[in-house]
Amino acid sequence: MLYDIKLVIRYDYATPAGGGRHLLRLLPAHLSGRQSLRSSVLTISPKPIERRNFTDFFGNQVTELSLPAGHDTVEFEARAVVDRPAQLLPQDDVALAELPAILAAHLSIAPDAPHHFVPPSPRILPDAAITAFSRDAIAGHQGLVNLTEALGRALHATLTFDPNATTVDTPPSEAFANKTGVCQDFAQIMIAGLRGMGIPAGYVSGYLRTLPPPGQPRLEGADAMHAWVRVWAGPRAGWIDYDPTNACFAGEDHVTVAHGRDYGDVAPVAGVLRIAGGQTSSQAVDMVAI
Repeated sequence: MLYDIKLVIRYDYATPAGGGRHLLRLLPAHLSGRQSLRSSVLTISPKPIERRNFTDFFGNQVTELSLPAGHDTVEFEARAVVDRPAQLLPQDDVALAELPAILAAHLSIAPDAPHHFVPPSPRILPDAAITAFSRDAIAGHQGLVNLTEALGRALHATLTFDPNATTVDTPPSEAFANKTGVCQDFAQIMIAGLRGMGIPAGYVSGYLRTLPPPGQPRLEGADAMHAWVRVWAGPRAGWIDYDPTNACFAGEDHVTVAHGRDYGDVAPVAGVLRIAGGQTSSQAVDMVAI
């Protein structure tokens, strides 16, 4: 599927900012064999006084910028054309019982190596309750593909999506205890459960195409930035992506921007800002098949 994607993020400040420095991960990734980035452009207002692009440890494209003092509005606009073909699930995954020996024999520590995605990460710490839930959810499943789906479906049935229940800093343990959250929480809870069983799992940020109800027009800006999970299913199957918020494997409606150990590695906008007073923000995404 070929998509024309547009994202606009806007911040309005109660008083002019004394300056800001930010890291942006907003443009879709080019993933060989999985996702092809045809074109992209990132527009920033006001014009940065410094700007550079670089690739982070995990291979994500990052824009670093410094904004001038005196601005009371910031707008980031990302435009891209992306080809996201449908893919079949691998049939050559490994069984959970085989995984420890396979990981021990896997000697690479390259950025995509599974070893980076088994230990705790800054935002996803071990949680006994999540691990116990996950072990119960996968009972009777051994292959990592089927196991991933079983856990994702169990979480989808247990958690309630509520955009007002959590913040970007809510830990997975709290969201799981309250059985509510947004896509970030669903993803990080699932990652905690997988890692608690020794399964390499990472966090993916990206775009999700949403379809209007039958008979209703498509609303401009109604698509979304989204988060889901990637799971290492063995040396032959490699990484597979699962969306626990929607209880499905990530398909051609999911376009990847970045991946890492948790939200902190892939935050769309991060950095520091010198300001006195409050701020408001808005976000609009259009993901149109062309």
